[in-house]
This record gives sequence, structure tokens and C-alpha cells, in this order.
Amino acid sequence: MTSVLPRTKVSDVLFSCCQLLDISVKWTIQYDSPPKYPHYDPGTSRQLLCDQCPPGSYVKQHCTATSPTQCAPCPDQYYAEEWNSNDECQYCSAVCKELQYVKQECTSTQNRVCECVEGRYLELEFCLKHTECPPGFGVAQPGTPESDAVCKKCPEGFFSNETSSKAACLKHTNCSALGFKIALKGNAVRDNVCQENTDTTPQKCGIDVTLCEEALFRFAVPTQLTPNWLNILADSLPGTKVSTENIERIKQRHSSQEQTFQLLKLWKQQNKEQDMVKKIIQDIDLCENSVLKHIGHPNLTFEHLNTLMASLPGKKVGKEDIERTMKLCQPTEQVLKLLNLWRIKNGDQDTIKGLMYGLKHLKTYHFPKRTIQSLKKVIKFLHRFTMYRLYQKLFLEMIGNQVKSVKVRCV
Repeated sequence: MTSVLPRTKVSDVLFSCCQLLDISVKWTIQYDSPPKYPHYDPGTSRQLLCDQCPPGSYVKQHCTATSPTQCAPCPDQYYAEEWNSNDECQYCSAVCKELQYVKQECTSTQNRVCECVEGRYLELEFCLKHTECPPGFGVAQPGTPESDAVCKKCPEGFFSNETSSKAACLKHTNCSALGFKIALKGNAVRDNVCQENTDTTPQKCGIDVTLCEEALFRFAVPTQLTPNWLNILADSLPGTKVSTENIERIKQRHSSQEQTFQLLKLWKQQNKEQDMVKKIIQDIDLCENSVLKHIGHPNLTFEHLNTLMASLPGKKVGKEDIERTMKLCQPTEQVLKLLNLWRIKNGDQDTIKGLMYGLKHLKTYHFPKRTIQSLKKVIKFLHRFTMYRLYQKLFLEMIGNQVKSVKVRCV
């Protein structure tokens, strides 16, 4: 009488056979002849050379004089990495340790692989944080899940002003290459501080972005900034490109809108000999002469300037800044410099809109009417539609098709 195996047992047997067949086929392709191991055969009292079992299996039955080695696949949660003559597979590691994650799950040929989470490395069974390099030091060798970060003192001409386990030393800004001069020399913890060359520019008190430049550059600021917008804009501008190093430095130091202004300012300086840029510089000069004509009154006192700054919304320009401005700047430049300081203090605020807000409140402070009228004329001039259309057309022609899909806005 023939016995019949239950269906579930038949399925298990078939599955095991298929696994073993798959393992055998894979390793037969790689090895012409399986490795051997010695085995004493008690039936014949002879020592035989039996075939080892391939990775993913173990020896279920040793070979005899008349039959080969019988291999069986490793059960679930067990593995065998090498050809072997073991009577059983190795058990996979139970769980990963604290602050580790499973990089590779357990298989029949590989143990479970655990790895420390981002920012940590394995040291004596513990996942320790990567060393943070202090200011003046940069990461010479980034940390990995297996090794710590290596710090190195910033060499001459490089700096790091942050505590970080990832940041390398940055090269000092080359002020002369950007058309500037060094106002304060950098060291291991500070970058060079650049200043416009006062021998060749009309702005002698450090106005980095003028009202006219802001009006022009604002056309290149999209309504919604994407993380890579600055790089897209830099790549799209013609002529000499702003270096990646300077782009990263701008991102670290300035707010989102200010980043665009600073990028375009550097690009304008680097390409001032190009015909199209010369045209833009000429238009900006004409604009600034008109603004100076309206706003350059030399008869404002400290109290007047302090009142004007107090009327603007947001963060205030302090009295010390006003006193310093009166010492460094010509009387005709003082209002423009203070408006520039207000814009920097208030990140993404529009200077013209801030000035419009302030003018509504100046009447209550007995502010000179002549100056109020002059400021209103400046606002009206900068809001002239024909001027904006010209600026927008010039910039969009330069930027080209690469960024036309990004919405730009008018002030």
C-alpha cells in the first residue's frame, strides 16, 4: 500500500527542492568543481573526500562510497556565507543595536547588516556622534558609519566660522577678482571682508545695493523661491560666471531675496566690460543720478535721520548706525545709506514699500516738508512703468529660455 503525503508537506518539500536547486545552479556556474572536505565513512572504515555545500545551504547527509553529499537550504533566519561542511546554518543576528538601522536584511547567504544612523559611527559596539570641527578647523575626511570625521586646521587662505561635522574649510573671498578691495583681512575663523573700491565708484560709504539696483534686480526674484534657484540664475547669466564657492557663501550669509541681489551685484561687477552689462550700468547710473537729484539734500540733522528711520516698519536702524553713517557718508548719501541698512536688517522687505509706509507717519513728526516731497518723487520715479519694462526686457533677454518657466514679479 502506497502512503500519500499531505498537500502541505508536499508543498514544503517542493519549495525546499527548488531552493536547493537554485543555490546549486548559481554556484555550479561559478565553480567547475565544488570544494572538498574529508569525512570518515563508518560503513567502509575509509576516509572520503566529500563535496562541500554551497552558500545558503548546509550538509544534511555526508557522502558515502556510493552516494554524494546531500545539501539542504538554510531555514528562515539562518544563513551560510561560504562553501561549508557544517551540519547546520548560522543564526542571523536578532536585532540591530540602539541608533542603528537595518541596511541589509538577513538572507540565506548573508547575515543581517546593521549600520549607524546618519551622523554617527560604530565604535566598540556603540554608535557615537561624528566629531564636530570647531571654528578654524574644517572636515578633512568626512565621517562614515564605520569611521569618525577627521578635522584639520584651516591652512593659510582658508577659513571656517562654524562648528560642524561636515563642513570643510572655505577659501577666502578674492576681493580683487570681484572688483573690490579688502576692508578686513580674513583669518582661520573669518572670511575676507570686501569693500567697493572707492577710487572708481561714486558710493564712498559702502552702499552695497542701491535703490535703482534693487528695482532692477527685483525682477529676477521669483514669487516662490526653489532651493536651487540661485544656481539656475547663475548658470543662465551670460559672461563670466559667479563661482560655486561665492554662490554657497551668498546662501550662507543672506536671506532668500537678498541672495539674488548679491549674486547679480557680483555678476555685474565681473562683467562690467560686456556691452549689454555696460548698457545696464549706464541705465542704473542715470537712475541713480535722478534719485540723487531728488533725495540728496544736505540739510538733514541727526534728529531728522533718526525720525525717518523710526517711521519705517520692521527692525529699526539704531542711533549708532546713524551716527556712523553721518561720519562716513557725504550728506547727499546719508539717506540712501540708511535705507540700504534698513533693507539689510529686514531681509526680504521692499525698500520702496517700506518708505511708502514711513511717509504716511512722517507728517505727525513735523518732518521737513521739502524732504517728504523729495522722497515721494523718488518713489514715483522708481515706480514708472516704462522704466520697469525696460529693465525687465533687458534681464529676460540675458537670462534666456532656461528660466522663463520660473515666474518673476514686478515691484
